[in-house]
Amino acid sequence: MSDSNRGYTRTIPADRADMSVDAGLRGFMLGVFNKVGLGLVLSAALAYLTGAYPPVRDLMFKVSPDGRAIGLSILGMVVAFAPLAVILFSRFTKNVTAKSAGITYWTVVSLIGASLGLVVLTYTGASIATTFLITATSFGALSLVGYTTKKDLTGMGSFLIMGVWGLVGAMLVNMFLQLPAISFVVNVAGVLIFAGLTAYDTQRLKMTYYQLGGNQEAMGVATNYGALSLYLDFINLFQFLLSFLGSRR
Repeated sequence: MSDSNRGYTRTIPADRADMSVDAGLRGFMLGVFNKVGLGLVLSAALAYLTGAYPPVRDLMFKVSPDGRAIGLSILGMVVAFAPLAVILFSRFTKNVTAKSAGITYWTVVSLIGASLGLVVLTYTGASIATTFLITATSFGALSLVGYTTKKDLTGMGSFLIMGVWGLVGAMLVNMFLQLPAISFVVNVAGVLIFAGLTAYDTQRLKMTYYQLGGNQEAMGVATNYGALSLYLDFINLFQFLLSFLGSRR
């Protein structure tokens, strides 16, 4: 789980409150969501490869004789934590270009997709598909809210980002305590936090488009980093919903 590249500062210009008819904005947002969609397709393919193809699966995961995941191999742990390292590195990189931002996006998407093989090994295919459809529907609705609302979501976004760090702390603590009650609270909070962040990140991207003033290189960077934020919102929302809706093998 990660919360990256939310560092754009912005204010909502009073004379630009109604921006739903702007063709340039629609093109920019369409580019972002297309990239998110392609990222999800790549992640699904890699998750299937690492979770269902034995030669690759056995490199990534420790599997019981009946085919259930019982842990990560050393390579699996490296792949699972590598996205965080890539994101942190990108945050401290100066002179970011559209190309380097694109490399960051596709690297993170590939690594997360490979690590999602654990989901394939843990849950039934039917429950994964059902949860994915529910997540996609919810994600679309929440993004539409963020795109169309005239209410400034900055305050809510700042609160939710702090909530992410609290969520990470609770998950780390529960790794040692293994208390079902904490797991339940974390999963509920995770769904609510990433649902809210989906709307917030969509609005933030909408505002970012106008701040960039037509700078094509900057918009290339924003498209990639914006897609990364929304991709992470989707993946986290999917995983927290799966904890409630998924049927284990």
